[in-house]
Amino acid sequence: MNSKTIANGILRAIAIILGVLLLLYFLFKIQSVLVYVIIAAVLSLIARPIIIFLRRKLKFLNILAVIVSMLLFLGLIFGLISMFIPLIIKQGQNLSLLDINQLEYNIEHLLIQANDYFMARNINVLEQLKTVDIFSKFKAIPNLLNSVISAVGSLSIGLFSVLFISFFLMKDGGILNKGLVALVPDGSEKRFQKSFETIKDLLSRYFIGLLFQITILFILYTIILLIFGIDNAIVIAFLCALLNLIPYIGPLIGGVLMLILTMTSNLELDFQSQILPTTIYVMIGYTIAQLVDNFFSQPFIFSKSVKSHPLEIFLVIIIGGLLFGVIGMIVAVPSYTAIKVVLKEFLAENKIVKSLTKDL
Repeated sequence: MNSKTIANGILRAIAIILGVLLLLYFLFKIQSVLVYVIIAAVLSLIARPIIIFLRRKLKFLNILAVIVSMLLFLGLIFGLISMFIPLIIKQGQNLSLLDINQLEYNIEHLLIQANDYFMARNINVLEQLKTVDIFSKFKAIPNLLNSVISAVGSLSIGLFSVLFISFFLMKDGGILNKGLVALVPDGSEKRFQKSFETIKDLLSRYFIGLLFQITILFILYTIILLIFGIDNAIVIAFLCALLNLIPYIGPLIGGVLMLILTMTSNLELDFQSQILPTTIYVMIGYTIAQLVDNFFSQPFIFSKSVKSHPLEIFLVIIIGGLLFGVIGMIVAVPSYTAIKVVLKEFLAENKIVKSLTKDL
């Protein structure tokens, strides 16, 4: 090995490193586009069973089945927006007419009642709250509203982009498959296509299962909040149910959100006799709903959709969270399912792979 060969090897390694860095930088700069593609791919997977049903059972043309599916998604999106618009308008009016002094008095009165209640039981948990300057934060409300308005424009562009990409992914079902096959080494195309079809089927069932899970929680939360007369019960229930898409952490955030909104829905009431008992009952109902979800809904979804053991899923989600944070927890199950399918196709004789993929 002469110096020229060594120099060429060093230059080649530097070129590869630079190429990888440029690729990572490019992906970083177009991360919003990648997010649009991923969301569109998820929507196309959810719509896949609907399109198949319309084509096979109702004999729709492919383009007509795609249009009907897109209209269903648009109806769902506008339905959700119409549900939140009255609440946003109402809160905007409240902010414009807000009496900060009266609000401060109400919250301080609530804190005093809560402090007296816990102090009577030798629990001094609210002492530190007196030193918190909560109301200085209201100065940021105009800036927050301006940020929200500017974000609406970006959200509109993102929504249009997602719907546009989703339409072509649904219409030309093989477009994503063809793009990925181009990256596969020669001789492995058929095996990859088989794996890709299996992945699409499993992930379609998984995402539809998640929709059923959220729907069940939404119904349970709504019933609980309506029973105790909490304002904006449907919106609160939807937000708390949606947070369950984040494994393990989402239910905790949803519980805190429901607790705060329940306690602040009627600040003028007596804390000890009305606010505290109502909050306790609501949280008991929330806990029961979470137990139903943890012991019935989730195991059923995982066993029937991705065909993985609940303990296996638990470990995968925890590992995903440790490696990549909240995003890792959300994408852990779909990613793990795709990896299992690929491993089964290409390493079917491996003992570990056999053990992990025996139910696929």
